[in-house]
Amino acid sequence: MKINRVSAFSHNNKGGNPAGVVICDEMPESKDMLKIAKDVGYSETAFLHKHSDGWRVRYFAPEVEVPFCGHATIAAGYVLGEKNGEGKYKLYLNDGSINVTVEKTTSNTTFVSLNSPRTFSEPAPSKYVKEVLAAFGLSIDDVDSNFPVRFASAGAKHLIIVLGEHEKLSSMSYEFEKVKSLMAKEQLVTINLLWKASSNLFHSRNPFPPGGVYEDPATGAAAAAFAGYLRDIAWSGNSSFKVLQGEDMGAASQLLVDYQPEIGSSIKVSGDARYII
Repeated sequence: MKINRVSAFSHNNKGGNPAGVVICDEMPESKDMLKIAKDVGYSETAFLHKHSDGWRVRYFAPEVEVPFCGHATIAAGYVLGEKNGEGKYKLYLNDGSINVTVEKTTSNTTFVSLNSPRTFSEPAPSKYVKEVLAAFGLSIDDVDSNFPVRFASAGAKHLIIVLGEHEKLSSMSYEFEKVKSLMAKEQLVTINLLWKASSNLFHSRNPFPPGGVYEDPATGAAAAAFAGYLRDIAWSGNSSFKVLQGEDMGAASQLLVDYQPEIGSSIKVSGDARYII
């Protein structure tokens, strides 16, 4: 079984978030996919097999299956494009389907876009928010008052916290097991910590304890959920924006995000991808 290793959302042909991609004749048993993902050691590995007019896909972190993963979807699209050429590919998730589009750029890089599942967000209980913030050594005063703390989903559930100061984001630290336990209470996949640099640029860090990973260098599902969140709160900034992530890990990643005005509609998340050599 060949494991393709791809960096998704790379920035200037460097950094990005590594993902495993396995093209299967038949989908393996869940326990076998979990073992492979653990052996690969990346935050996610995507398993695909030909299905109907597209591809069935499942995503496994080293410790758990996740319902949707953005960077592994970008990586999967890259591998499908390398094998079968540019174009649009339909992916069947555990619940619903999405599309991923692959194209070569004039600079000979590969640009991959996904259209996320539908989005949803709702306020997070204040007591829970305080507990989470305290686990990061933060308080509600550290949160940008223009951005209420909410749960948000675009195929997977995240907690959105926008901080008022870049330094608070870049100095992020937390107690792994405590935050993992708090996230389990709300079945969160990541906590999306952000800082607004401008009306079209955010910096982000994404703890991912449920998957056994301290931090993700690029999280497409969280970026899509965040875009749905911005739309839900009627944010006045640009509907097309960049998310820079992974800088503090030495793996700078760039995610391009675009959303339409219809509440709940799919989010477009795009970026470069490359094989890891």
